[in-house]
Amino acid sequence: MAPADYEGLRSLLASRHETLPKRLKQIAAFALEHPEEVAFGTVAEIAEHAGVQPSTLIRFAKSLGYDGFSHLQQIFRDRLRERFPDYRERLRSLRETEGHHDHAASLLEGFAEAAALSLDRMRESVRLDEFSRAIDTLAKADTIYLLGARRVFPIAVYCAYAFGKLGIRAILIDHIAQLGPEQLASAGERDAVLAISFTPYAPVTADLAASAARRGIPVVAITDSAFSPLVTSADVWLEVAEADFAAFRSLAASFALAMALAVGTAEKRAEG
Repeated sequence: MAPADYEGLRSLLASRHETLPKRLKQIAAFALEHPEEVAFGTVAEIAEHAGVQPSTLIRFAKSLGYDGFSHLQQIFRDRLRERFPDYRERLRSLRETEGHHDHAASLLEGFAEAAALSLDRMRESVRLDEFSRAIDTLAKADTIYLLGARRVFPIAVYCAYAFGKLGIRAILIDHIAQLGPEQLASAGERDAVLAISFTPYAPVTADLAASAARRGIPVVAITDSAFSPLVTSADVWLEVAEADFAAFRSLAASFALAMALAVGTAEKRAEG
C-alpha cells in the first residue's frame, strides 16, 4: 500500500534505497532534496530538473504503490499544508512551548531571528544580473501593474505607495469583487506587471500573471522556487525564501527587495 503521508514516504524510500534501480534512486534523491519543487512542478519540469524522462516519474510513483504521479505529488502538497498550519494552531503551539514569564522576549527574539535569516538568504538567492534586468523592465514601463494576494498583499500595497511617491505610475490589482481580470485589462505591451507570490501560491496571482504574459506584457516576478507557477510567465524572476518562526513566515526580505526595486526603478528612469 502506498504511504499516506510524507514521513511514511520518506521511510519507504529509505528502506528501499539499496534496491531501487539507478533512475528511480535518482528521482527519490531529488524528491527528498526538493520537496517543494515536486509539490508544484509539472511532470516535464520535474523530470528535466531530476535528469530523467517524464515516463520514469510515472514509473517511480507506481513502483511505490501510487495510482500515478499526481497521486504521489499530492503527498508533497499535503506536506506543505502541514508545514504552514492555520493561525489558531500556530498560536496554540506557541503557548504550549513557551513559559509565560519569558514569552514576550521569546516572541520578539524569534521573529527578529527569522527576519535576519530571511535577509541573509535573499542576499544569496537574488542574482545581481537578474535584479538589474528586473529594474530595466520596470523602468521602461509606462505603467506598472502590481499583483499580490493574501499574505503578500501588503508588499504589493507598499509598492503602490513607493512607486507613487517616486513619480512612477503604478496600479494595484486588488481583485475586489473578483475584478482582477478587468483591472488588468487596460495593460499593454508598453507596461509591465510585478507579480509576487510564495508557497502556497495564490491562484489569482498566477492566473493574472499568465494572462499578462500571453498578451505580451513583460512580467517581473518575486517568488520562492524555480517551480513556482509565476516562473513560466515571468521575463525575469527573483528568488526569495522567507524563514519562519513557529510557522509564521517573515516578510522582511520581500519588503527589502520591493524597496530596492522601487528605488532602483526610479534611479534608472532618472538616468534617461
